[in-house]
Amino acid sequence: MITLNVNIDHVATVRQSRGGIEPDPVTAALIAELAGASAIVCHLREDRRHIQDRDARLIRECIQTKMDLEMATSEEIIKIALELKPDLVTIVPEKRQELTTEGGLDLNANFDKNRNVCERMHERGIEVSFFIEPIYEQIDAAVLCGADMVELHTGTYANLTVLDEIQAELKKLQEAAIYAKQSDLKVAAGHGLNYQNIKPMCCFKEIDEFSIGHSIISRSIFSGLDKAVRDMIDLINTHK
Repeated sequence: MITLNVNIDHVATVRQSRGGIEPDPVTAALIAELAGASAIVCHLREDRRHIQDRDARLIRECIQTKMDLEMATSEEIIKIALELKPDLVTIVPEKRQELTTEGGLDLNANFDKNRNVCERMHERGIEVSFFIEPIYEQIDAAVLCGADMVELHTGTYANLTVLDEIQAELKKLQEAAIYAKQSDLKVAAGHGLNYQNIKPMCCFKEIDEFSIGHSIISRSIFSGLDKAVRDMIDLINTHK
């Protein structure tokens, strides 16, 4: 059974656009959880463009499901994660000029740092996932770093419009998921997934979790967050 992790970053983005107190991403996390989300995802960026320290702390205290803290490997954020002690950290690349996370990590480019972060998190009982491209080399590197999970970047697939290219990318994602499972890793998938393009991926038995934010928050503007989360869960279960 594939479960749904809901990223509530964009609720905080709306709040930060006015510098006020609403909408509150902590409330969004609780609504998503009550609607059936198996985990709440939030990205504490170095520039604090959306999620704030207060949000991460209250989400950790309030939710009953899993907390997945997305983060870069800056020492400031590492220390916060070690103190906060989420269930899982997902290590992602981070550039200040990007609108959202662009592409997966190259684990071999900074292998020693990534392995060290993994070791430090494990000392606190925190599981570690790396957000990577669906490439065998990156999966191998994640294993060597000591990861518990990988999250496969689906952004390339989500942006394709030519059928043959879509099918080729789907095959690449499925083969990477199979390889990761054979390497004793849990497998998540996310980035750019929505209520349409997720359907072909729901039958990938090797995927344990989908991590989705923008599409669900976008739909919630019109239908409400509770219904938006329930609709996505129903869709995943219908197309498995």
